[in-house]
Amino acid sequence: MPRSLVFRAVILWNGGLSIRMKTREQILEFISKQKVAFVASVDEEGFPNMKAMFVPRKIEGNSFYFSTNTSSMRTQQFLKNPKASLYFYHKGRFKYEGIMLVGTMEVLQDEAVKREIWCAGDTMYYRQGVTDPDYCVLRFTAVRGRHYCDLKSESFEMV
Repeated sequence: MPRSLVFRAVILWNGGLSIRMKTREQILEFISKQKVAFVASVDEEGFPNMKAMFVPRKIEGNSFYFSTNTSSMRTQQFLKNPKASLYFYHKGRFKYEGIMLVGTMEVLQDEAVKREIWCAGDTMYYRQGVTDPDYCVLRFTAVRGRHYCDLKSESFEMV
């Protein structure tokens, strides 16, 4: 299997060690079915700050693209400290599953990127359209993650 299509997972339970493979497709399929992404930043005092956001508009490799306000507190935090985390979850009737990704967040002002993820309804948030100075793109790049399901957790590196 090509290297870019596999996450390497190391799972610890009951003192034992097991190695499993989880494909990128399985992770991305799970993420694509969710309606909300929880985005964490770090404030000036080093404390985590969490916010619910719309799911990523674009996923490319290990990068996830979000639209947001340039003036938002979260954007300002990412400009000062790019460390970030994303969390996606699904709560079923009998099963809870979640995926956390850890990495860095960049604030992009590039007009080509902004146009690429722009949606027609965005004028509700950004009155001046794609060139609105309060419109920017957040690009999260994952370096590792953790998956939880059925009372088991597994950590994985993005390879």
